[in-house]
Amino acid sequence: MNVTPDDEGFMAAAIRLSRRHLGRTATNPSVGCLIVKNGIIVGQAVTALGGRPHAEPQALAEAGEAARGATAYVTLEPCSHHGKTPPCAEALIAYGVARVVISVTDPDPRVSGRGISMLRDAGIEVDAGVLEAEGRRSLAGYLTRQTKSRPYVTLKLAVSADGMIGRAGEGQVAITGAEARAEVQALRAETDAILVGIGTAISDDPLLTVRTLGMEAQSPIRIVLDPSLALPLTSKLVATAREVPVILVASEQVWPLSADAEGLPPSVLADISPTTGEISKERDPNSQDVSSSRSTADVGQGASPQPISPLVGEMPGRAEGGTAPTNAADMDSRRAALEAAGVEIVYCNPYHPEILLPALATRGISSLLVEGGAKTARLFLEAGLVDRIQLYRAPVIIGADGIESPLDATDIPSGFAHMGTRIFGADRLDEYERES
Repeated sequence: MNVTPDDEGFMAAAIRLSRRHLGRTATNPSVGCLIVKNGIIVGQAVTALGGRPHAEPQALAEAGEAARGATAYVTLEPCSHHGKTPPCAEALIAYGVARVVISVTDPDPRVSGRGISMLRDAGIEVDAGVLEAEGRRSLAGYLTRQTKSRPYVTLKLAVSADGMIGRAGEGQVAITGAEARAEVQALRAETDAILVGIGTAISDDPLLTVRTLGMEAQSPIRIVLDPSLALPLTSKLVATAREVPVILVASEQVWPLSADAEGLPPSVLADISPTTGEISKERDPNSQDVSSSRSTADVGQGASPQPISPLVGEMPGRAEGGTAPTNAADMDSRRAALEAAGVEIVYCNPYHPEILLPALATRGISSLLVEGGAKTARLFLEAGLVDRIQLYRAPVIIGADGIESPLDATDIPSGFAHMGTRIFGADRLDEYERES
């Protein structure tokens, strides 16, 4: 491989470009592509919103005749199969590029290595693996969904100087400052879905949307682990369910038997059709989907095939402001009211993340942000299903009535590598990634 510093510089620019549409390209990856001739960028593009067109044909069209003899820098191996659009490898050949530089080889079996072979067979020089670690980080959601049949999971925690994430009975407590909170909004904007436990949903009454001016449309799907449908009808989540999708993950025990011809609850969330149409920002239901044939043993490192016990303190009725329906009639009434408000209810044991995550992947959810509840955080950590930890630490003191964080910088689980530290005002962000 004959890679130069210029190659790395252009690939770094392509990777930065790819991040612009993270969380907004449906089931397709957000790919960056630059067309460079004589050291000058003559065309550039990122996968379009909704997943099509792909980056390569857009960048080639911008370059036009200047693409002939040029070098294309692509963050993911160009596709080689015919789908709704012709293969990107064919477009690169047709425009006459002389060389293609790739960061990451596509694990999709329809593409893996075939795109590279198609280019080389056409006489195009190909170099792969340039800034691969950085490329994999930018494509983490897509790669995880392809190889593990589940979303890439990020756990975000904001911890006070005395190791607390909140104060009991007080709802939301500001721990980090404005700069750190703005960074979290940016993280939400590039994530497909955000998840909290019912305790957090009731006590904090959060919106879980992106509130940065001009980025509101990039709000993720909002998911609540709500076994007994205890989410208050007056909550902000319910009030805004028609604006930004809300999914409640309820226990199979509350499944409405009359609605099932066989009288049996579904075993996975993917079996339930959406009640409100498409469930995401620019999500394309016909886009490439990941096979659901892989076993749950492939879901993630450390994933347990055994049921995980319900989380004491996050069960309905234990958090201030919410009560679970007490009988079948109340349950039917609550279910009808939630669905009338635009909330989607799916039935899958909320405390089986090794089943829940693959089910989310079948819906095209490639990235998931776990943001609320110490016990929900511990659930995913103990199941071995966290890929990245974002740990914010602030100089504030919560005190004796605080809610203890499930982890701190001194007890990061084994198997995670420290990727770096960033400072936001008075707050510190340490990022950890699971080692492959």
